[in-house]
Amino acid sequence: MLKLRLSMGGTKKRPVYKIVVADSRFSRDGRFIEKLGFFNPLIPKDKKERVGLEAERIKYWLGQGAQPTTRVARILGENQIMPMPQKGNNPQKAVPKKDRKKEDKSETSKDGGKTSEAPKEEKKAEAPKEEKKEEAPKEEKKAEAPKEEKK
Repeated sequence: MLKLRLSMGGTKKRPVYKIVVADSRFSRDGRFIEKLGFFNPLIPKDKKERVGLEAERIKYWLGQGAQPTTRVARILGENQIMPMPQKGNNPQKAVPKKDRKKEDKSETSKDGGKTSEAPKEEKKAEAPKEEKKEEAPKEEKKAEAPKEEKK
C-alpha cells in the first residue's frame, strides 16, 4: 500500500521532514518513490517557509490510491489540497501526564482489569458500607416495579 508520510531528516534537536510517497512496508527514513514537499516544525505556523508542497503531484498520488498519514492529512488539509480530517477524541489530552496514571489505575479497577492494592483502598474509603446498604433496597424496588407492569 502506498502512503504519503513524513521522512525525518535534519540534525539532533532540529528535525526537518520530507513529505514522500513510499510503500508502507519500507522504514520511515528508508526508500521512497518520490519527494512531494517538506515540513519544518521549528518555524512558526504563520510563515510560508514552514511547509512546501507540490500540489499537482500530491493530487496525482492521492488519485492513484496513496493514503496520507494523520499528520500529513492535517498538513494537506491546512493547505486546502484535501479536506481537513476530523479531530480525534482524546479526553486525556487536557489532563497532566502525572495525573493520567492515577486515573488509569482507578479506571482499570472499575473495569475488572489488573489492579494494585492502592486503588482498592481508595474504593473502600470512598464508599462506606452504609451507603451500599441504602442503594441495594432502592435497586430492588426499581427492579420489582417493572416486573409488575409487565404482567
